[in-house]
Amino acid sequence: MSANAIEIRGLVKTYAGAKGQPEKKALQGIDLDVPAGSVFGLLGPNGAGKSTLINILAGLVVKTSGDVKIWGFDQDVNPRQSRAAIGVMPQELNLDPFFTPRAALEVQAGLYGVPKAQRRSDEILALIGLEDKAQAYARTLSGGMRRRLLLGKALVHHPQILVLDEPTAGVDIELRQMLWTNIRKLNQDGMTIILTTHYLEEAEEMCDQIAIINQGQVVARDSTSALLGRMDRKTMVIHPASPAAQMPEGAGLDVTQRADGSLAISYHTRQTTAEQVLEAVHDAGVSIRDVKTEQADLQDVFLNLTSSA
Repeated sequence: MSANAIEIRGLVKTYAGAKGQPEKKALQGIDLDVPAGSVFGLLGPNGAGKSTLINILAGLVVKTSGDVKIWGFDQDVNPRQSRAAIGVMPQELNLDPFFTPRAALEVQAGLYGVPKAQRRSDEILALIGLEDKAQAYARTLSGGMRRRLLLGKALVHHPQILVLDEPTAGVDIELRQMLWTNIRKLNQDGMTIILTTHYLEEAEEMCDQIAIINQGQVVARDSTSALLGRMDRKTMVIHPASPAAQMPEGAGLDVTQRADGSLAISYHTRQTTAEQVLEAVHDAGVSIRDVKTEQADLQDVFLNLTSSA
């Protein structure tokens, strides 16, 4: 086993076009490593290729070309072992309405060939907070409970890697917190987590490393802190002691006045220093009551990379 939970080289997926239409390349030569034990974010706009990549990892979609290794097992050489190493919590609530949560976990474990003596359905029900619903039909569960059951189904075969495809989309704050508490615990126990999410603040808080996919290609892949460091644009927010009669001016400064009367001065740290910004404020005759700075967040990085790709 290498230091990577997943290794992808030259991954291509092409879909045939409709009659008279050209084929569509969903993935265009993806190279990607996911470190073992990490919480890895996989981000990108709709149609970028994230779902295709996840479905290939899960064995649900056949790749056109390229190499995929999951927990050291080549998907082409050892398909059963590679598939057994990964569990996927899908976006869609695809549950049999006539199964109870315990029965759903038992059936899923059977599909993966887990011997009865090694099944841990009750332990998983406790983890996802469904012990009291163990014998209720899935059709009677709330949407949040069904999403928790999807997480439980992804864990029945003791996977080393867990893929969460938009796990908190449309759920309330309480359920989101419960899910992330569970995910942190699983990761602390050594499980590698791969997360796709549209909540960028969630990825910023949870992920050690992030890859951004756009138009079937990886446009960025780095630690979360390094990605944020790519954006050298800062905003200094000045709260004047009295209403500003004149806006500060200077090369490289972008000044706007906010609704509360504060002045938001954006600048590139490579071109302009904070001292120069404050000099411009002083030269404009603005008396400072309070000052703070704002830095780029993951949304800024995401928009910058996907709009220019």
